[in-house]
Amino acid sequence: MTRRFEATIRGVVQGVLFRQSAWAEACRFGICGSARNRPDGTVRVVAEGDEAKLREFLGWLQHGPDRAVVERVDVDWSDARGEPLGFRIEG
Repeated sequence: MTRRFEATIRGVVQGVLFRQSAWAEACRFGICGSARNRPDGTVRVVAEGDEAKLREFLGWLQHGPDRAVVERVDVDWSDARGEPLGFRIEG
């Protein structure tokens, strides 16, 4: 089943290649969406795809790349909205 989540990742997640690593993982899982740095120091990830793959991706987001220190991931699940194909790194 195709689903969507919007996640806010808190901790040391900017300046540690988090968005680029999330892009690589999303591509590996075949997930569409985006990752964006936010002014408050968090990273916002929007992802759509197969629910099982999304859950695996979310598991990766719980720790991120080697230099990241993820303190918390807040996630909201919803029905898919039809994200454009691919995964984008944004601002």
